Amino acid sequence: MTDTGSGCVMDAVYRAENRMNPGKVEYAGIDWFRLIAAFLVVSIHTSPLADWNQTADFLLTRILARVAVPFFLMTSGFFLYSKEEDGALPFGRLAAFLKKTAALYAIAILLYLPFDIYNGTIQEWKYLPNLLKDIVFNGTLYHLWYLPAAILGACIVWLLLKKGNAGRAGFVCLVLYLIGLFGDSYYGISEKIPFLEAAYRNLFRLFDYTRNGLFYTPIFFLMGALFARQANRREETHLFRQISGKKCIAGLALSLSLMIVEGYLLHRFHLQRHDSMYFFLLPTMFFLFPCLLFPFSGKDNRSLRSLSMIIYLVHPAVLVAIRGFAKAVGLESLLIENSFLHFLTVALGSFAAAALLIRIGNRRHTFTGVGLIYGNPERLPQTGGHPTPSDKGHRDRAWAEIHLPSLRWNVEALQKMLPAGCRIMAVVKANAYGHGAVQVSTYLNRIGVRCFAVATIDEGINLRRHGISGEILILGYTPVERAPELYRYRLSQTVADTKHAMELDCFGKPISVHIKVNTGMNRLGESFRHAEEIASVFACKNLSIEGIFTHLCVSDSRKESDIDFTNLQIRCFYQLLYRLKSEGIPIPRVHVQSSYGVLNYPSLSCDYARIGIALYGVLSTPDPRTKCPLELKPVLALKSRVTLVRNIGPGEGVSYGRKFIAQKKTVVAVISIGYADGYPRDLSVGKGQVLIHGKRASIIGRICMDQLMADVTGIPDVKRGDVVTLIGKDGMEKITAEEVAENAGTITNELLSRLGDRPERIFLDS
Repeated sequence: MTDTGSGCVMDAVYRAENRMNPGKVEYAGIDWFRLIAAFLVVSIHTSPLADWNQTADFLLTRILARVAVPFFLMTSGFFLYSKEEDGALPFGRLAAFLKKTAALYAIAILLYLPFDIYNGTIQEWKYLPNLLKDIVFNGTLYHLWYLPAAILGACIVWLLLKKGNAGRAGFVCLVLYLIGLFGDSYYGISEKIPFLEAAYRNLFRLFDYTRNGLFYTPIFFLMGALFARQANRREETHLFRQISGKKCIAGLALSLSLMIVEGYLLHRFHLQRHDSMYFFLLPTMFFLFPCLLFPFSGKDNRSLRSLSMIIYLVHPAVLVAIRGFAKAVGLESLLIENSFLHFLTVALGSFAAAALLIRIGNRRHTFTGVGLIYGNPERLPQTGGHPTPSDKGHRDRAWAEIHLPSLRWNVEALQKMLPAGCRIMAVVKANAYGHGAVQVSTYLNRIGVRCFAVATIDEGINLRRHGISGEILILGYTPVERAPELYRYRLSQTVADTKHAMELDCFGKPISVHIKVNTGMNRLGESFRHAEEIASVFACKNLSIEGIFTHLCVSDSRKESDIDFTNLQIRCFYQLLYRLKSEGIPIPRVHVQSSYGVLNYPSLSCDYARIGIALYGVLSTPDPRTKCPLELKPVLALKSRVTLVRNIGPGEGVSYGRKFIAQKKTVVAVISIGYADGYPRDLSVGKGQVLIHGKRASIIGRICMDQLMADVTGIPDVKRGDVVTLIGKDGMEKITAEEVAENAGTITNELLSRLGDRPERIFLDS
């Protein structure tokens, strides 16, 4: 690659786009980079370097691989605008591009519809705005967002160039990109400025990410169009003509280096909501694209275009197929848990599938010239957890309805209570208190929650394997033998005490940890009195101290003595922080409050609030007294069905032990739920009630493993198949989780988290 003058960049462009002599067109650089970019996309979804070095994997998949998207956008803009006539792109040319892209999008939607059904996404589409949002902005599956983004971006650029000059179009596209930037990698700054936080919160009601066709696509599409105009010699841009080949390469190296530094710092200081948009991505692409147009030998290779496109389209299906195969034959440790082999098998499998499809389908024209490749790492297909059933044929026994708009309501209500700068750490342990950890966390990710807490390492791994991004803190103890998994899955571990910290440090690779401080709970944590021991943890060279926290053990009580003890815990904790700070130790992110800590001590100055039970719209007990009453909406309703209705006479008994003896003619409904489903056996013999036809019916006899019985004598027309509500609302009546828990002699935390796997979770978005 050589250069002899300042016009080398434009000479390369002219050589590359000689419209009058297509037989000599040289797109070798672009076409080969398409294939490289396709495998970069695969790497984003498989994290090939995670086992070797987490930082290296982050640099590869979250920074370097981000050049793939703007490259394809610029390629689309370049090829589209290379056919301008008299300085303008004919609408027919644009219409053909839009038609082709829309057709490809429609085919992809249909092909991946089974994934949407399995993931439960189709349940969200019952609410029309969600369907429109996914089709127009998000994509119906995680790797399809780029198709509607390309359509919208192409339209925006066409209108801007038609109605104004390139400079004005560039200004508008740059402003749009900056708006998107502060909703993406720089969102941590925006959320600390009230009016910006409110503005972006409203934007995220329309789409899940600012990385979309409105904010992200236009600037890169425009850059490709301007390079094409230079090739057509229609519009002289002085800046382009002044960049020599050597300067172009130097500019690329410098810009890429600065983007790496930018991305690393944003990640290090937890400013990113997503990681697709960087300031230095713009100059990086400005220099990268012409570098690919320098004298590469060889003509354009349309087969590479088709191959790279199909690799992108099929690799999610290949990924799921390989995971399923590995589990079936017991090769999970080799094909899934080994990150590089996982990447290699997915990449090779996608390549083979693409090559086979090209050969047997003979449909290369379907994919040629579109220039559309990229994917979203946050919405991986779910291969475990609780699959969402369809409405018909699955609600035949017992199920839990999870109302996602109520979850959003609770998140927003709780966030408003917190001081500026304090973020929600969603506690999703115990299967999200029985609500479905993967689906709940996926939804919380989509509405902007980036911090999660679980109880065990396996819970954390499960979330990571299902594509949950952001920080995941393990609140419980993890033995040092499992440190490799903490490192591999980028999990944050709670330090149980100083000895635990030293054991983790000896692992020899960087592990993120939060230090637990015992201020009176006397469970996990190093005592607040042991300041020197806690200070020694900060000296561990292999531990990245991301947080420090304590647990308030009686923050739910409004008794004066308990309030005094809670305030004592708070004082002891902050005195420890003051001492550490006075010794020159930088204080990491602080969190103290759990659900009741927020409701009774909302003004504490913290970085996180660990919210569990309140997130799901219930309190631990029926006592509503808190310092700051808050309107929360229950997220879960538990339902079942009547399987049989029988009449019994006086003296006849019901269920085991004959603890219920009828005193008169009684109508008994047999209901298909029992203690094996998580419904408490303590509600037997009249302690519990259910709702049928909007009326209360008492539970009679002992609750069985799989069934229970209720007295429906006073409720007319009860029949097989009728819906029974055990927690939730039916007509004007409702049974709250707090009521059920109190009648069972427990708290809602236990009641909900003990709901088993047998009741299917049905996720509702309307």
